[in-house]
Amino acid sequence: MPDTGSIPRAVPFAFLLGVAIWSTTPLGIVWSSETIHPTMAVLLRMAIGWLLGVILLTVMRIRLPLYRAALTLYGYSTIGLVGGMLLSYFAARYLASGTMSLIFGLAPIISGLLARRILDEPGFNRRQITGFLVAFIGLGIVCADKMTRGQHIGLGIMLMLGAVFLFSLSAVLVKTVRVNIHPLATTVGSLGMSLPVFFAAWLIFDGTVPVQHWSDKSITAVIYLGIFGSLIASVAYFYILKYLKASTVTLVTLITPAFAILLGGWLNHEPLNWQLAFGAALVLAGLLLYHSASHRRIKAAK
Repeated sequence: MPDTGSIPRAVPFAFLLGVAIWSTTPLGIVWSSETIHPTMAVLLRMAIGWLLGVILLTVMRIRLPLYRAALTLYGYSTIGLVGGMLLSYFAARYLASGTMSLIFGLAPIISGLLARRILDEPGFNRRQITGFLVAFIGLGIVCADKMTRGQHIGLGIMLMLGAVFLFSLSAVLVKTVRVNIHPLATTVGSLGMSLPVFFAAWLIFDGTVPVQHWSDKSITAVIYLGIFGSLIASVAYFYILKYLKASTVTLVTLITPAFAILLGGWLNHEPLNWQLAFGAALVLAGLLLYHSASHRRIKAAK
């Protein structure tokens, strides 16, 4: 386990890189699923990321550990990859990209709840509980606005909440594995373990390859997500997760929703009204309050 008291200079850069990529990921998921079945879109994305990762491992002569602790790490990571990604891709059929990113913003709070149970971290204080309530009230306002626009919106929201839970659970479980593995090796190992599951999901839910119906936009989105979303962002994620707390790493979800909502409105013409804006502001304010309380608690404990 690395010394968390000494954080490398590359960690802030990796964090910002993750923010940039994760801000565009929801829109990429929506675009890739427009003409490609969600299970095929996510399978191709992960396959591209895994193949490029294997090439980089070979070129850089980085060993892929296969001992028990390493396999456990890959397995825990696969929970977030498979569960989080599959549910997100299915949700993209019903939700705007900005709303998807906003719901994912709840990951820090859910991570905190899970870390309390799994990592024996301290319970929430009053400020954190207040932030939690404000964020969920904001999400309720956003959901109420969305549900008036389509009968399947509720299903999309439930799918995204499931994705957030599995992503958060994966992040917390990864912190329980006391092993020091190169972030690229962790990414390749996790992607490799998840590929058979994605392939099985494609066989079950689709099983066809109608390439003639795939648009250039969807194909481009799949390639982008395969290179940046699955490989580069994953390497950055596992890298910063080695040095920061799970709940701190998910702080990226406090920053990305605002960018994702703006990008969705600008590039995908997603509607933005006062109710959505107000709900989103409450969610972000709640998350900010939650994180500021967490930061004060950490400083007070030192």
